[in-house]
Amino acid sequence: MNLYITSGTADFLLKLKEKHAGETMVLMNNNESSILVHETNGKTVYSAPRKYEVIDSAGTFRNEGFAVLNNIPVTDEGRPLFEDRFLNRPRMIESEPGFIAIRVLRPVSSNTYIILTIWENESAFLNWQNSKAYDHAHKKRGTEAGIDQTRPNIFESASYVSKYYISE
Repeated sequence: MNLYITSGTADFLLKLKEKHAGETMVLMNNNESSILVHETNGKTVYSAPRKYEVIDSAGTFRNEGFAVLNNIPVTDEGRPLFEDRFLNRPRMIESEPGFIAIRVLRPVSSNTYIILTIWENESAFLNWQNSKAYDHAHKKRGTEAGIDQTRPNIFESASYVSKYYISE
């Protein structure tokens, strides 16, 4: 499975989505930008997308909710370890109230992985961040066993989070 992301104005991206109504596309907006996510087994209709391979997934995209994109720059040498950690994650997030979907995305032409989660609303995401499942998923962070303490460092730079609202 492939996932492609393009940016633009909300109006332009909505028209693009409507033009390709048979495709799995989700329009995401925040106060600063809009993106259109295209998930497909084939090629994208975008002319210059950011390209990713879906290496792990659960749930189905909907045209409503709250999306969180955790962007994590990983060194070439760190890719196998990073992917191993995510492919062997506890999978507790899927049982959290308000969870809709997760995609673990391997970059095709960059170094930044994306962990995309979609929630029913922002409150569901915030509740997960305060849950035992979140604590369990991140319990090794900052410890010798944590992937963030691996030497040599597998992270090329600091990660960052982008949050978007999803609506028709």
